Amino acid sequence: MRFMSGWRRFLILVPLLFFLAHLFSVNELQYNPPPQRPVPPNKHSKYNHLVLGPAPGQGFTNRLHCHPQGIKALNKTHFSTAPTSLADNVHFVTVFTLYNATPADDDRSSNLVTVGNASYTKLDRSMAILNIFVNFIQAAMPRSNVVILTDPASDLSIHRNGVTIHPIQGEYSRDKLMLQRIRSYIAFLESRIEEVSQNQGHNEHYIFTDSDIAVVDDLGPIFHDYPNFHLALTFRNNKEQPLNSGFIAVRGTRGGILRAKAFLQEVLKVYISRYMKASRMLGDQLALAWVVKSHPSFDPKKFTKANAFIEDIGGAAVLFLPCAVYNWTPPEGAGQFHGMPLDVKVVHFKGSRKRLMLESWNFFSASSDISDMLCLILKSGRTKYDF
Repeated sequence: MRFMSGWRRFLILVPLLFFLAHLFSVNELQYNPPPQRPVPPNKHSKYNHLVLGPAPGQGFTNRLHCHPQGIKALNKTHFSTAPTSLADNVHFVTVFTLYNATPADDDRSSNLVTVGNASYTKLDRSMAILNIFVNFIQAAMPRSNVVILTDPASDLSIHRNGVTIHPIQGEYSRDKLMLQRIRSYIAFLESRIEEVSQNQGHNEHYIFTDSDIAVVDDLGPIFHDYPNFHLALTFRNNKEQPLNSGFIAVRGTRGGILRAKAFLQEVLKVYISRYMKASRMLGDQLALAWVVKSHPSFDPKKFTKANAFIEDIGGAAVLFLPCAVYNWTPPEGAGQFHGMPLDVKVVHFKGSRKRLMLESWNFFSASSDISDMLCLILKSGRTKYDF
């Protein structure tokens, strides 16, 4: 009987123990709530100010390292303003045109964007980007000239030393601008052939670029370190779009210009025959990749390693330069885990990164420190901006 009595007392205590344990757990949760998962931002939202975040690349010896707090480079990049050669000049060539906007659209306060102490309309933004494109070139390569290829009907007015406006007839509508860009490059090279024949011994090399790039180091050594190429392209490890058309270098000899012209004519032919559905964007890059990859001796696996190499493509000696150095793009979202290469020479502010280009120049103008400016780009390159 005593055994049964003890057993009954035990059965009575079990619910009580369970209740006390539950009460303790609830009490503990009140003091130590479970961590809340961060709510992801709307992927379509854009910011009207810089949002600094962690700088990837820590632990990699060949990557830019930035201070965890503030905007300060822990290792310095090389930035030289000394001309590489007194005999050779480098001309930067870009295609740029203005599109008509109604006064109502341009004056609408919702369309104004403020960067620093300045507010920009849509037209102002375009011109500001173009001027900063020139600013970076003249800071990094003060002996270089800028040539702007444009629609003769475009009311483009820019009065700056070392800048030339070169009108070329063509179709500059938004839907055909990438196609027209190749045609403008070809027309410009044709205009150079006769002049080169008259100036033997004095080379003027050409770098065709988008107008949303920042040159942050001297690019003249390309033409000296790789003396045997006719034109140069930039590549990345991307199966479908390994080549970026925002940077094309052409050696300024007669042979270099003729072979570069023939190469671009082949790209134009492929563009028109295969990729007109992508004429507004990407068609030129797809055509570039097709011309290169369709060459029988070319091995696409070379695009998987960020090392420069030269290949003969249709009679032209083509130098392939890694985008990581000569066409680096600030990340949007979770890209570029390995950060910015320490020897980066060109930063490409594609798409909505235009505001970051203006912010970067403002920062550089105030600090005159290219390494710190690159940290600003690296730490703020994870946000979609309002351009």
